[in-house]
Amino acid sequence: MKMLTVKDVAKLAGVSVRTLHHYDEIGLLKPALIGNNRYRYYGREELLRLQQILIHRELDIPLAEIAAILDAPGFDRLATLEEQRRRLQAEAERYSRLVRTIDRTIASLNGDRVMRNVDLYQGFSPGKQAEYEEWLVDSYGGDMRERIVAGGRRMSQMDAAEQADHMAELATIEEGLAEGLRRGLAAESPALEPLLRRHRDWVAGNWGQSCSPEAYAGLADLYLGHPDFVARYERIEPGFAAYLAAAMKAWAQRPDPS
Repeated sequence: MKMLTVKDVAKLAGVSVRTLHHYDEIGLLKPALIGNNRYRYYGREELLRLQQILIHRELDIPLAEIAAILDAPGFDRLATLEEQRRRLQAEAERYSRLVRTIDRTIASLNGDRVMRNVDLYQGFSPGKQAEYEEWLVDSYGGDMRERIVAGGRRMSQMDAAEQADHMAELATIEEGLAEGLRRGLAAESPALEPLLRRHRDWVAGNWGQSCSPEAYAGLADLYLGHPDFVARYERIEPGFAAYLAAAMKAWAQRPDPS
């Protein structure tokens, strides 16, 4: 097949050129060759490996673990794809149940049907949520359980539109901070202050109480301490988990971060 440039692959796979450069730098995805013009070129084997990387990322597996999996002596691409298909099919079925739950709830709220209380929660994964909440309490103690309860209460008091706006605000803030990373801004850069202030205010609103500089710095440690958070931020931009945590801590240490 025709060799593809890094821009070609980025467009084809829906990732950024910077991501492909990062994968090259950490040895996760090397190009097939580098031309005399210093351009990276990729072939079919590299495209298949990139597919595996992206599938593993969708399954929330950290980059370091992906490299170990793909480079293991006994790695079988076909067997791995079959197992990934089983896992994704199970998730697809769960999401399908969630969609049906949402549709039934909408119909119920519109007065088109009666919905039993038990049917409100079909498709959710309470075990994973409970496990995560227990990890927070065990790791951070103090009033963490009260904060979890307060956050859940606040979200439950919002209607669907308010919840969507609430999460859209977070997404806007995170994308703005990730853009700082892409532009090469230092995590300590004053240019990030407005976004970090909005982020801290969002956290405080979610908790239903103030978020002190000490608590905000502690939250940065939390983000780096749980693989689910790390995976989430790395999906936004490679290196973003550590960058966000460093920016939060730097902002919290300023003389007057309020």
